[in-house]
Formats: sequence, C-alpha cells, structure tokens
Amino acid sequence: MAAAVKITRMDHTAADLRELAVKSRDTVQSRRLLALAMVLDGSSREDAARQAGMDRQTLRDWVHRYNDAGPAGLISRTAPGPVPSLTEAQMAELRELVIAGPDAAIHQVVRWRIVDLRDEVARRFGVKVEEGTVGKWLHKFRLTRLQPRPVHPKKDPAAEAAFKKTLVLC
Repeated sequence: MAAAVKITRMDHTAADLRELAVKSRDTVQSRRLLALAMVLDGSSREDAARQAGMDRQTLRDWVHRYNDAGPAGLISRTAPGPVPSLTEAQMAELRELVIAGPDAAIHQVVRWRIVDLRDEVARRFGVKVEEGTVGKWLHKFRLTRLQPRPVHPKKDPAAEAAFKKTLVLC
C-alpha cells in the first residue's frame, strides 16, 4: 500500500483553516478547508473525506492543491471558455467598419444588416460565424441593430427643399 499524502504546507494550523472556512464566501472551498483541518487534527483521511462529502482520493487531490497553492488553491477553477473567433485588433476594425457604415460602391449595400456584416467578416477575416454571433458583437460594441432610414446616394437636398416650398395643398 502506498504511503499517505502528507500536508507539507504548515503556514496554517487546523484552527486557522477553520477560521478561513468560516470567512470564505465559497462554500466548496470552506468544505475543503474543513476536511484539511480534520486531517491536521489527526482524523483519518477516510473519516475526514466522508464527513466532508468526498472520496478519499478526492481529498488526496485537494491536499496536493493545498500543498502547492495554499488556501487559494482550494477554490474551484473555471474553464477558460471558447477561443474568440476574432482577435482584439480584428474586433476593433469591425467596430470601426460598423460605425463608418458601408460604401455603396464597394459593399453593394446602403446600410449594414447582420447578414451583410457576417459576410464582410467572412470576406475580411476568413471567419465564418452565425448571425447571432454578429448580433452579440454589436451588443458588446454597445451598438444597436436599428439603423436610420437609408438615404439615396444621389439625393439632392436643394431639389427636395425647392419641392417642399412649391407644394400646394388643396
């Protein structure tokens, strides 16, 4: 049978670990601290693990984490999440593109729609994403999907003003 794993980090006593468990806002960390305090008090690993609601092997893993990182090592780690589709520089470029608006001669549209932005992202960056992802990016940029009414590029403001002045209502 292999030798039991020992708690080698002695900067906290069992009473210190119990005090840290009381002050901790993370209930899972508190449970782990209490199990380690029981081991420091002389309880068997099997009893300490059973009373803390874990397996003996799991307690052994937490002893290793405590020896390496102290009480902070007993906090559950979160997964890093998915890798972003675009880099920060590409996101900044996309934001500037959305704010500047499309060029009708190049983009063949007078205003950005989600599908147009999705196609532009695929063309510029070589990344295929869903429409919902583009909508989330707009929300992250604090931009709205609502667009102002498009203006025809050949619109003549002077002719429009002259028409408004000469219009006679019956």
